[in-house]
Amino acid sequence: MSGFFVALIVLAVAWFSSIRIIKEYERGVIYTLGKYSGTKGAGFRIVIPVLQSMTIVDVRVRTDDIPAQDLISKDNVSVRVSGVLNYRVIDPAMAINRNEDFLFRTNQMAQTTLRSVLGQHDLDDMLSKRAELNKAIQEELDGQTEGSGIKVISVEIKHVDIDPSMVRAIARQAEAERERRAKIINAEGELQAAKQLDEAAAILAQRPETMQLRYLGTLGEFANNKGGSTIVLPLPMNLLQGVGDILGKK
Repeated sequence: MSGFFVALIVLAVAWFSSIRIIKEYERGVIYTLGKYSGTKGAGFRIVIPVLQSMTIVDVRVRTDDIPAQDLISKDNVSVRVSGVLNYRVIDPAMAINRNEDFLFRTNQMAQTTLRSVLGQHDLDDMLSKRAELNKAIQEELDGQTEGSGIKVISVEIKHVDIDPSMVRAIARQAEAERERRAKIINAEGELQAAKQLDEAAAILAQRPETMQLRYLGTLGEFANNKGGSTIVLPLPMNLLQGVGDILGKK
């Protein structure tokens, strides 16, 4: 009887040890005698002791930090860039069977891809075109992980750190650029004003009486000025002649 109870206990232990509960966000990769025999979804599963084994894989979206990477930009600026990687396992069996450690491999590939892609761009692009660079890195990394059961969802540039001396140089460059644009705007404004004055002078030259009326209007503006200053303006003789002609016509 004692042998029977021992055998019963062994069978009970084996039975309970063969029970696996797979959660909704997990998948179970089954191996029978060392050979892949299927992938099980969520629920109550039984694994035959000794003959079978199961590896649980989390299929939720995983977020990993991409450690800071030192690189040289296309315009020869030394920068230190870090990022965030979002990915998930879409084929648990492939991720396990084709990668010794798919988590480690994916993170390492993200680091090298980040350096490779950003090294092809100027510093200005890294600072102002992050959305485009994020997309380029994601597409490049997703292409490298294709066929390994991993889907790269997104890659985000987190920090772009520049040497303090380079920051001062960039600030001076930005200030010089603002001054250059201001000078161009002022020059364009003066050019437009000169063109308008030239056109006005051409029109006034064709009609002298208009010039004379303009002169009288200017005198009226000075006369209405309530300030205490005395302003002396030369009175052109041709103005009097024009006024006399106008009065003679009346």
